[in-house]
Amino acid sequence: MLKNKRILLIISGGIAAYKSLELIRRLKEHGVEVAPILTRGGAEFVTPLSVASLAGHKVYQELFDLDEEAEMGHIELSRSADLIVVAPATAHLIAKMAQGFADDLASTTLLATDTAVLVAPAMNVRMWENPSTQRNVSVLEQDGVDFVGPNEGTMACGEFGPGRLAEPIEIIDAIARKLSENLSAPLAGKRVLVTAGPTHEPIDPVRYIANRSSGKQGFAIAREAAKLGAETILIAGPTALATPVGVRRIDVETAEEMLHQCQAAGSCDVAIFAAAVADWRVNSPAKQKFKKTKSAIPELSFVENPDILATISQNSKGRPKLVIGFAAETEHVDKNAEEKRIRKGCDWIIANDVSPETGIMGGDFNQIRLITQNGTEIWPKLSKKLVAKRLVERIITEFGDQADAAE
Repeated sequence: MLKNKRILLIISGGIAAYKSLELIRRLKEHGVEVAPILTRGGAEFVTPLSVASLAGHKVYQELFDLDEEAEMGHIELSRSADLIVVAPATAHLIAKMAQGFADDLASTTLLATDTAVLVAPAMNVRMWENPSTQRNVSVLEQDGVDFVGPNEGTMACGEFGPGRLAEPIEIIDAIARKLSENLSAPLAGKRVLVTAGPTHEPIDPVRYIANRSSGKQGFAIAREAAKLGAETILIAGPTALATPVGVRRIDVETAEEMLHQCQAAGSCDVAIFAAAVADWRVNSPAKQKFKKTKSAIPELSFVENPDILATISQNSKGRPKLVIGFAAETEHVDKNAEEKRIRKGCDWIIANDVSPETGIMGGDFNQIRLITQNGTEIWPKLSKKLVAKRLVERIITEFGDQADAAE
């Protein structure tokens, strides 16, 4: 997989830059051609001579290099590699990538590329956990950039937590997986339907009933399915999240609209219902805004919304081969989720505890239990992106097992 591949390796500033030398050495052992870009910050930690000696390749440093730029060098660099790897990636470089800055060779090359990008962050734990960094990472993930690490451990500064650069062997494994994705699409020919986000059920023209769902988990699943070759339809409730690359998005507001679009989507191989759909809606939403008065408090009557998961699961005609529901619980998670799986008639349930103290609802991490007819798998706490990756890998395995059984 790696032999004769060409990697453009961007080394930015930080103490972890010393690991880039080991990464280059190991890549060369695998027969990879490594073309290095060394930022000014990176050159404070490793020398151009060290990088060039190990890579056996010229080190690129300056954007305004007359010899290189006479041939539009940054454009050529951005498109001549099989994969661009940023290791280590500082918080500063990640921020520039997310905002589209192009003030040096590394950032200009990244902005000019249409090649896949793999980022290995390394920074102080506080910098990694800072909301600004997490927002920038989220933007890049939505743009199709992949991440490996950071790992948890003791920092050079003496603090402990996530922020350590992934080990060279982990980065190489991630490179191999990424190159494999480019060559093969395990979900090619499959059609995947994903619902995500909340629904808004109107009370009057300006008010509605909703919930705290952010849509992040469903969007991450849709992105991962599309990345692995599936024709992916994302039916999204109200959310400000960007549409994942390669995904066809349909926006809805209410549960009834979401059901209609699910049915209109046609036959699918997999249907994943990650949306947090309101169970009830106001029977007769007011046509005019309710006015606040001391003497008249509005009385609302409710009716039950359509059960999207049960409707699709129990459809005898055109039922997807695999139907996956979500169960957001605050107590008795396993019991309630298994009962829901049986009651709805779906194949799998993704259950999680969304009690306020968990921070799951609307957050960036998730801890799930995958419940099937064969039992319960308890997954560790992971980013929602990694939950999506693991779930889609599990789906691929399931289709492989079904194919083996058919033979």
